[in-house]
Amino acid sequence: MTTVAEAEQVILSQIKDYGTELVPFQQAVGRVLAEDIKADRDLPPCNRVTMDGIAINYKAFETGIRSFNIKGTIAAGDAPIEIENSTQCVEIMTGGALPDSTDTVIRYEDVDIQNGLATIITGDIKKGQNLHRKGKDKKQGEVVAIANQFIDATLVSMAASVGKDMLLVKKLPKVVIISTGDELVQVTAHPNPYQIRHSNNHTVKAALQQYCVNAHLLHIPDDPIVTNEKIKQCVEDYDVIILCGGISMGKFDYVPQVLEELQVTKLFHKVQQRPGKPFWFGTHANGVRVFAFPGNPVSTFMCLYRYFIPWLKASLKHLILSTAEEQNSKFQIPKYYAILNEDINFTAPLQYFAQVKLNISEQGQLLATPVEGNGSGDFANLLESDAFIELPLEKSNFKKGEIYTVWPFKKII
Repeated sequence: MTTVAEAEQVILSQIKDYGTELVPFQQAVGRVLAEDIKADRDLPPCNRVTMDGIAINYKAFETGIRSFNIKGTIAAGDAPIEIENSTQCVEIMTGGALPDSTDTVIRYEDVDIQNGLATIITGDIKKGQNLHRKGKDKKQGEVVAIANQFIDATLVSMAASVGKDMLLVKKLPKVVIISTGDELVQVTAHPNPYQIRHSNNHTVKAALQQYCVNAHLLHIPDDPIVTNEKIKQCVEDYDVIILCGGISMGKFDYVPQVLEELQVTKLFHKVQQRPGKPFWFGTHANGVRVFAFPGNPVSTFMCLYRYFIPWLKASLKHLILSTAEEQNSKFQIPKYYAILNEDINFTAPLQYFAQVKLNISEQGQLLATPVEGNGSGDFANLLESDAFIELPLEKSNFKKGEIYTVWPFKKII
């Protein structure tokens, strides 16, 4: 049976680049940036004032001048007004462009203004104060945002600031989510006691929407001929197939047989883990990746976050910092670690993924408190949980205070 570490290694060996595309920057949130963004001019583009007040030439202050004739007022966005001699100043607002003939800004709180005359009422003045110097943040042509990061509001702000109305982003794979089983009925139906409503497919679709993947949904009944026909079409039409159910040892679990018939190469089937032991993964010669998850809701959910989403991030080159690094190292899955907040005992010879609630202690430590459930079919329990904690195969007793990897499916903070 394949170990968790082996399954991870196999899956990451099958990452695939789906190319790039240009999208409007307002529509790019959640996508992965595929280019470095550079400053089109110095940032800030001028000596920018950081306090409302008056602008003077500091040499005048050094010679003992304390009162200045106000020549004019500069608001943010105005062209600078130059002073003509050392006894003049200009009023200037925060964000305004400092005139070249001045070099120091005194805030209004330190100035008395009457009848067009500004008098400095403090001796604590330093040359160049209250200024954000031209090019202090970035010089023209310097990188302001590196490629291979998720685009969020801060990156959109930067793109707008440097005039990038179109962003090059990683293309997303075409994904179909296939549910299987005659026991499944529509969400709006009134099921019999022996039936259940579709949920796994909607769960996976909702999770992938967080990564801007708009997956299609398909349901296949427990029929080997229909299963073959439908999956065959999906192999031709999609980049990724995610199956929910139909891969275990049951009499009506036709998926593994059909995948073999369709020449999808099995890279592993069954992983030494709980939940999600029947997990099947393979590839087709045309490049399609097939993730076949067990049908139990918690199993599907865990496998999605433990295996598929890391594969998706790796395929999009998320967190690969540079081309050189990409060439010289394998993709490393970013991992979070938490302190176990209660003892857990698990004696089965499987790697255990326990549901946990995450909290931040007063000492700033991430704590994982186990959430008891009723097995891999207890999907209601996921509402009370934030993550799965991955407990090593080699142990059976896991003590409070020990540190283990966690796989969050909700925001930690």
